[in-house]
Amino acid sequence: MEKKFKLLIINPGSTSTKVSLFENETVLFERSLFHDAPELLKFPHVNDQIPFRYGVILDMLKEEGYDPADIDVFVGRGGSACTQPGGVTRIDARLYDDTVAAVGGSEHPAKLGVMLAWKFANEFGRASYTLNPTNVDEYCDYARLTGIRGLYRVSHSHVLNQKAVADFHAESIGRRYEDCNFIVAHIDGGITVSAHDHGKMVDGNMGADGEGAFTPTRIGSVPVLPLLDYIEEHSVNDVRLMCSRAGGFVSLFGTSDSDVIHDMVEKGDPKASLVWNTMIYQICKMIGEMSAVLCGNVDAILLTGGLMRFDDITEGIRKRCGWIAPISVYPGEMEQEAMAIPVLRVLRGEAEAQTYSGKPVWQGFDGVTF
Repeated sequence: MEKKFKLLIINPGSTSTKVSLFENETVLFERSLFHDAPELLKFPHVNDQIPFRYGVILDMLKEEGYDPADIDVFVGRGGSACTQPGGVTRIDARLYDDTVAAVGGSEHPAKLGVMLAWKFANEFGRASYTLNPTNVDEYCDYARLTGIRGLYRVSHSHVLNQKAVADFHAESIGRRYEDCNFIVAHIDGGITVSAHDHGKMVDGNMGADGEGAFTPTRIGSVPVLPLLDYIEEHSVNDVRLMCSRAGGFVSLFGTSDSDVIHDMVEKGDPKASLVWNTMIYQICKMIGEMSAVLCGNVDAILLTGGLMRFDDITEGIRKRCGWIAPISVYPGEMEQEAMAIPVLRVLRGEAEAQTYSGKPVWQGFDGVTF
């Protein structure tokens, strides 16, 4: 008789906490709770959200009639540690500590997945894992170098969902992800657009670091000199906060609730219409950049994330980018199953989990020093 494993999948986002309980491949329940940015901004630091999010998850389990003591393994979305290779990684003290300290430089709420899974695992004497965190690094060298000596770009992206969607789309057209070139755009509270070259994310924007389109919670790319002028009147910490939690819609409207802003657009509000359509315009520019990375050899443009519930985003992108490649839309995320199934294979002994090394994937340019 097949052994049954219960896996709790913990997926904190910039504006939500999503939880799924699997029994092997079967979803027993799935819940997602939206958090408006002003609610989360009450916490001075991302790490300070742990008791709040832990309580949210306990309440979900209680409401669904499940005891966390009966769960076999806890799986959390990750990020903020040193860059990592893709795949399943066992959460240990080193990974937990580096995640807490954000040694990778990005204070994205996804890091809370590792911290929460570790907390549950220790509380109930279970194992915990993470998979394809935001800091998986597969960049090509051209994507790393900047015009400042010693300052390099690193991979901070929605790796988990982007790879899950790309793999699903490749299978749907009878091909392997490793044989395709895709541009994948994850469009939600955070927005990242990446070039996938034969199964590797070789370039993309650092969404939580102030790069790319502005979003419901992030400032996006801002010219450096005007930003320095802004910092003189405010603070570096103010700007750091706006890179991940207090920029974009939050700065412009005081809320990260896209439904509220889109309702204003539909009612003809000129400010909301300008902001909304500018966001779409900036996403299109990012897609164009990634098409150049792939030398125009693009098999498909894949649009995913929570904001793809709004048809006008698809229409705007199709108008400006439809000439590049066919466009397919996958609203929401495929992250929960993408975390559950590979960990289930590990539990069954069909695959092995890797151990976090505590060292960045990239160790410098071959044969070149600065």
